[in-house]
Amino acid sequence: QVQLVESGGGLVQTGGSLRLGCAASGRTFSSNNMGWFRQAPGKEREFVAAISWIDSNRYYADSVKGRFTISRDNAKNTAYLQMNSLKPEDTAVYYCVAGGPLGLARPQDYAYWGQGTQVTVSS
Repeated sequence: QVQLVESGGGLVQTGGSLRLGCAASGRTFSSNNMGWFRQAPGKEREFVAAISWIDSNRYYADSVKGRFTISRDNAKNTAYLQMNSLKPEDTAVYYCVAGGPLGLARPQDYAYWGQGTQVTVSS
């Protein structure tokens, strides 16, 4: 089992930045790929980014490529999502995930989920 707790959500203006954190506990954090999904009101949950547990290789959805950066600190059992140049369409609940594949993934591909943190981008 892996327990995940997100932090860092909030309200920001268009063009602003936020950094989300994901604190992991339980089963060895460093042996799991980590990722982020998001879900906007009335929309399906969608993949955002993932990072490999082996070599920190990263993968991003096209919609966030060049603006978001995923990273991890295995010593602190924490993953991060740095979000820059935020747009109103980035408004969603963001979920930290673990135990799934690297690359474009479906929600059911990931075994462990955090409770989510709200990100709201005002226009």
